Amino acid sequence: MSSFKTVCLLFILLLTGNGFLQAAPTLASVIKAEESDGKPPVLVDGGLLAALGAGMDEMQEKLGMSVHLLDAWRLRTDRAADEVGVLVEQVASHPSWSGVGDFLVLSAVWLAVFAAAVMGGRVLARHACNSRGLRPRPRVQTLTRYTLSYLLPALIALPLTLYASRMLQDSIGRSLALSLSYASSAGVFCAALVLSLSAMFYVGHKRRAVEIIRRYSLRPLFLIGFFAAFSDAMNSPQIARQIGGNIASCLSVLTGLLACAVFAFLAVKLRRPVAHLIRDRALAQRVGQPSLQESLRIFSVLWYWPILLMLLVSALGLLGVGEGSERTLRNALLTCALLIATVFMSTILHHGFNTEVKRSGAYKERLMTVLYALLRIALAVTFIELLAQIWGFSLLAFASDSNTGKVISDSLGHILLILLVTWLAWVVLDTAIQQALQPTTNRRGAREPSTRIKTILPLMRNAIKVILVVVCTITTMANLGVNVAPFLAGAGVIGLAIGFGSQQLVQDVITGLFIIIEDTISVGDWVVVDANHAGTVEGLTIRTLRLRDSRGFVHSVPFGQIKAVINHSRQFAYAFFSVQFTYATDIDQATVLIRDAGRQISDDPLLSLSLQGSLTVFGVDSMNLDGVTVTAQFRTMSGAQSTITRAFNDRLKKLVDKSDDVHFAQTYPQALLAPVGAVTQSAAPDGAPHRSTLLLTDMPPSSQ
Repeated sequence: MSSFKTVCLLFILLLTGNGFLQAAPTLASVIKAEESDGKPPVLVDGGLLAALGAGMDEMQEKLGMSVHLLDAWRLRTDRAADEVGVLVEQVASHPSWSGVGDFLVLSAVWLAVFAAAVMGGRVLARHACNSRGLRPRPRVQTLTRYTLSYLLPALIALPLTLYASRMLQDSIGRSLALSLSYASSAGVFCAALVLSLSAMFYVGHKRRAVEIIRRYSLRPLFLIGFFAAFSDAMNSPQIARQIGGNIASCLSVLTGLLACAVFAFLAVKLRRPVAHLIRDRALAQRVGQPSLQESLRIFSVLWYWPILLMLLVSALGLLGVGEGSERTLRNALLTCALLIATVFMSTILHHGFNTEVKRSGAYKERLMTVLYALLRIALAVTFIELLAQIWGFSLLAFASDSNTGKVISDSLGHILLILLVTWLAWVVLDTAIQQALQPTTNRRGAREPSTRIKTILPLMRNAIKVILVVVCTITTMANLGVNVAPFLAGAGVIGLAIGFGSQQLVQDVITGLFIIIEDTISVGDWVVVDANHAGTVEGLTIRTLRLRDSRGFVHSVPFGQIKAVINHSRQFAYAFFSVQFTYATDIDQATVLIRDAGRQISDDPLLSLSLQGSLTVFGVDSMNLDGVTVTAQFRTMSGAQSTITRAFNDRLKKLVDKSDDVHFAQTYPQALLAPVGAVTQSAAPDGAPHRSTLLLTDMPPSSQ
């Protein structure tokens, strides 16, 4: 991805900077122009945006070349159209069949010689491939077949056609026939040469890549050679004299651009097969030479970018952008080498830091990431400066000598420093928060952070992020030249208006802040809020409390509405038992059963984990009409009291059922209660109706 960004930047610099480099090859003229009146120049006001605007105005004054170039080509095309009209009038007024005959004769000669040479070459190739020396060598056979069948015929047909053209008079037909013969021979030679070289890689896992190259590159290679040779032929003075200089120039540029376009299409089309040929090597070589393998991998990814760059430079040269093709070609080659070296250094830097980060701690890992980013920025700046030096420009000179450059460099430096300080502050604080939220490991195992820490630190992290972003944005806007005073004043007025209009919101926020600081409620606690809402705390925001009750419903309660909180999940709790027995029960035996039930819970391997002590029996707590009440309790962990209560009730019930001296008290309706003595006195006359009565055997009979 970094290589792609670098190449895109390179293309933008080439497209926009070539005309500027021609119009202003050095920066000395700009600096002298600023100080030509003998007075010190006035620095640009308004920060970076104003400086960039002033710089763009200066560039716009110096870059009038694109308009002049369009005017020049418009004039050339108009003259070429006039020359075409003159040729048409000449042919119409004085038709010359000799030129047509010369064209047909030379074309027939080239076709005949080429066809005969191809047939002869195939016969020779067949005999050569069947020989004893070439039979066990398939790659040499393929190379021989391409050489004898296509390369040699293309080389033989052109000289014989040139020799035959000496017998004809100079005419347009003769010139066009020679140009087409030259272009056709070049196209066949180009395609045959590349396919011959591809035969050398037809081995092992590279065969599939070679087959793809052969399938898709035959016609494009022929077109590349044909258009390039035809463009070169149109530059001949003889052709220009025959058909006109402007026509020949337009045809030369057009066919040259077509050759560049086809070449670029073929390079992009075959980027993956060629990359496979470059980096695919034997396993022993890949393992034994890792640095070379990494270099080949980088080159396999970037191999077509230098070609595209050269094609772009060639296209710009054909269009007439800039002068001095040798200097442009040299600069393009140096640019390609610089690009490959930069990407190679970036890859080495990336692998080096990845290896180092894997062996470091949390703080060092984050700081190494910052250092890696700074080195990447330094590498990018160095690449841009060296690239500018190659094309005759210097960013350092522009930043140190020009007033506009000083303003731009100072503003960019301040912005980068602000971003760096903000990033470092965020890295240190965020790493500290993340480390505090992670479980700590000691000899006894991993220890989870407290619920208070889990609640406060995420809120603190978000607040720090918002503060850093706001401060960084304001300072960056100030360095860009934006007046932030009205912005701050407006933000203050808006904040004041929001404060007055949302008093309840402010109350919720302040109350929630104190609740979180005082650690009244934490995530995971079971709480009862104002006797209206009860449940497990699932989340705390700066304004609301989110509870999930026993039925699974979620309650969102604003902090401003909370007046009282009952927290069932702090430190410990009590599982309280109140058991009522009948008056006929042996209380000592009942106490023994209660202690036995408590002992069973203490001996249980799972339930004992929730206990913080043994069972405490308080004794007889009260007596009423229903019976005698005995109380006891367990001290448990917070939230485990319900589990312990249910387990105790279950065990006590089973123990009481097995005992004959202990009975649970039962409550009966008052209308059915009657002493036993009252039944003996209820003997009524024989004629009175009989009424059923419940006898309480545990109550003493009434006195007569």
